[in-house]
Amino acid sequence: MSTQISRLSDIHPSAQIGRHVRIGPFCVVGPDVVIGDETELQSHVVLTGRTEIGQRNRFFPGCVIGGEPQDISYKDSNTRVLIGNDNIFREGVTVSRGAEKEDGCTRIGSGNMFMANSHVAHNCHVFDRVILVNGVLLGGHVHVHDGAIVSGNTVVHHFSTLGRLSFVSGGCRVPHDIPPFMLAAGNDNPQLKTINVVGMKRAGLSSDAIDCVREAFRMLFRKRRRPEDVRAYFESERNGAVPLEVAELLQFVHRQRAGRLGRQREALRQQTDSGDSSRQESRAA
Repeated sequence: MSTQISRLSDIHPSAQIGRHVRIGPFCVVGPDVVIGDETELQSHVVLTGRTEIGQRNRFFPGCVIGGEPQDISYKDSNTRVLIGNDNIFREGVTVSRGAEKEDGCTRIGSGNMFMANSHVAHNCHVFDRVILVNGVLLGGHVHVHDGAIVSGNTVVHHFSTLGRLSFVSGGCRVPHDIPPFMLAAGNDNPQLKTINVVGMKRAGLSSDAIDCVREAFRMLFRKRRRPEDVRAYFESERNGAVPLEVAELLQFVHRQRAGRLGRQREALRQQTDSGDSSRQESRAA
């Protein structure tokens, strides 16, 4: 099958289009866009800015990818969106390109599903096999790690981090980090209710690993033990070998508690704000 482009779409001659790409009617592709092989734009899809898309991605009607960040400090810089392979972007999904902060890039990995009307803001990093359910809103600079699921109409505060295989229930306002393997629920400031057993089983974690995470959860969030005490417990029980999943959880919690406002990456907010001020002063001079 050769590349198929509808005559009703506007494709800039400088755009790079891969092999076997299908572009339906009323799509707009800008001059700095790169589209990988076997990618599909169904209809009414806008790809703009410096947007680089991998292979076998699918964009449903109404998607806008690479638009300007919704950040008042943005000054039309040549920032980017990088997208991996095998992602699905359902109707009305929006992904903003990076603002002039961090590395100036919004990053999306591979194998993710973005359900209808979900939004990925500037400078976010969505890793692999993530699911954002309908209406999920990610604020700027949010990181969502492998296999996480964010349920419908949830709003994630900027600079928050959602750990690997975490699960956030629907309708939440998430103002802080969610550690890996945890299930969080509650409309405002969601609490850690239990571990994400279903997600861990689907990801192929062993029964022993799941049991260890469950024990670590009890010690950290029920008995309020310090991460170093939990690590010492597992070292004593397992001849010095802390299970990898427990070590990942403890490292995440340590970083979160060392951060501010429950967000391990909150310090970056001050750095980016300082950078904005410096750039504005330079322009004024």
